[in-house]
Amino acid sequence: MAVNLTAPTEEDLLPVAGVKLATVGAGIKKPGRQDVVLMELAEGSETAAVYTRNAFCAAPVILARQNQKQAASRYLLINSGNANAGTGESGMQAAKQCCQAVAELTGVDASAVLPFSTGVIGQPLPVEKITAVLPEAKDKLSENNWLQAAQAIMTTDTVAKARSMQLELGGKTVTITGMSKGSGMIRPDMATMLAYITTDAAVSHAVLTTMLHKAMNQSFNRITVDGDTSTNDACVLVATGKADNKLIDSITSEEGERLLSALIEICRYLAQAVVRDGEGATKFISINVKQGQSQEECRMAAYAIAHSPLVKTALFASDPNWGRILAAVGRSGIANLDVSTVTIHIGDVCIVDKGQPASDYTEQKGQSVMDEAEIDITVWLGRGQAEDSVWTCDFSYDYVKINAEYRT
Repeated sequence: MAVNLTAPTEEDLLPVAGVKLATVGAGIKKPGRQDVVLMELAEGSETAAVYTRNAFCAAPVILARQNQKQAASRYLLINSGNANAGTGESGMQAAKQCCQAVAELTGVDASAVLPFSTGVIGQPLPVEKITAVLPEAKDKLSENNWLQAAQAIMTTDTVAKARSMQLELGGKTVTITGMSKGSGMIRPDMATMLAYITTDAAVSHAVLTTMLHKAMNQSFNRITVDGDTSTNDACVLVATGKADNKLIDSITSEEGERLLSALIEICRYLAQAVVRDGEGATKFISINVKQGQSQEECRMAAYAIAHSPLVKTALFASDPNWGRILAAVGRSGIANLDVSTVTIHIGDVCIVDKGQPASDYTEQKGQSVMDEAEIDITVWLGRGQAEDSVWTCDFSYDYVKINAEYRT
């Protein structure tokens, strides 16, 4: 059950001028399920994307990278239930066939189609099932299908993840709507499982790309469920320009800064939603590391805590076994760490004060924090001014069960 996360309603999600979506059921993994999404982007839209750095990246990731370099993107084709990863040359041909089918149906070049897949690794993509439902998808394209699309891209997710917001830029109302999916195999490396954020703002390609990377680094690249980076991770940011605002061609302009701030807010919500819906999660954990010599060493300490099975299982048990947190910081790999300068809190309770057990700590105080559904862990390294944060969740019995039974 997702931690303090509810599914959006259709009324929550605003249409973005220049973006149309459709969902159809191809029966890729389970019959009767909506598992294919077609997204149409208005001509002239700018598209930026980041993809997994996993060496075994999926065929659709390889092809999407290639296509994005060759032509302006007009369609995104997303399927759940099959990752088309670890499938070799036949997987690449399958991805190309799907793009070609969209191209023939819509009259665009195949390179204008970006494919995305999520699901089981190592199984052939059922191309015929996907191409058979594409005419239906084309007929159903609408600006108002965001909720259905967010549901269709889910795999082990229990809650659809999507959000909208509006802001004024130069006297024009600009809309941002995005969706993401992900629940397990989450430790992004320049992307998340799958995320799509769209806006009707007019933004230059260079600025849009910079905005995406900046937003990613403050959101999706700060989450982890289990430390596993997927073969299929991708995040796409689209700007259709239909809001008729003055083109944003500088990220440091007032309009550029305001749009970036809104994009970060959307991305952070979607990223944290992935963690809140982590497989079997019962707790949402914010890990904040401060007073480091660099952001990098702050991240090292934060991820050491976030990836520790002993810490994560203690969190699930609501067990204030704070020695596990201390041990994780100590083995994080920070060079020349002086433990006598380290202070650690869980919530507002000090557990370690300058390298030693806090004199006023009691098990009762620790228990009161660990019983909460949302917990902050804060570490002061006492060696600089840098800081960084990571969001994660606990490990429950259900995490093991979900992944043990994933292919059944």
